[in-house]
Amino acid sequence: MKKGRQLYEGKAKKVFLTDDNDLVIQEFKDDATAFNNKKKGTIAEKGVVNNAISCKLFTMLEEHGIQTHLVEKLSDREMLCRHLDIIKVEVVARNIAAGSLVKRYGFAEGTVLENPIIEFYLKDDDLDDPLMNESHAVALGVATFEELSVLKKRAEEINAILKQFFAERKLKLVDFKLEFGRHKGEILLGDEISPDTCRFWDLDTNEKMDKDRFRFDLGGVENAYSEVQKRVLGLD
Repeated sequence: MKKGRQLYEGKAKKVFLTDDNDLVIQEFKDDATAFNNKKKGTIAEKGVVNNAISCKLFTMLEEHGIQTHLVEKLSDREMLCRHLDIIKVEVVARNIAAGSLVKRYGFAEGTVLENPIIEFYLKDDDLDDPLMNESHAVALGVATFEELSVLKKRAEEINAILKQFFAERKLKLVDFKLEFGRHKGEILLGDEISPDTCRFWDLDTNEKMDKDRFRFDLGGVENAYSEVQKRVLGLD
């Protein structure tokens, strides 16, 4: 597969065209950002870790009937993906109160939610990715009511699969962000699933094992990412 010109560069990844119009190459970077790009830095080997974790999780989700953009892992930092028309809606699933849920609504951090909360955010860095409801999304023209219903249902299905997967690996899936895109009339899961996009707490100690260690200068960022990789891939 021939790597063509760069199509896009985001905070954590670059996307390149290929000689097949239906396929792109997604390359993971070591750059790290937080608070909507207000804090910047790097995490050593983050791109390698996140690519490995994402490829494993996308493959596992495909086995459970969830369609994703992954075609195959190409290298330590690259995956071959189906070319998506990204839906500008970030879907967040929350199982345990943390982050903005605590700040906005006054939950005590660590409160286990009886039912998962599914939230929609407008994917727009200039506006700081604001929380929105279905009516906002439709009024903005980013998705239809039918598509939003699919996103919510798909997020609930993915959450159920991932919660069990991570629990078996001694990790609590606190919350996570998903992105989807359109491809040949289908809605596919895209982007990545990694410690960049998920909150993971150790099942026994509640130690934070995700990008919160970078956000809040907790130290041990690389070790936390590496440990998640080991558990996800079943490495010794």
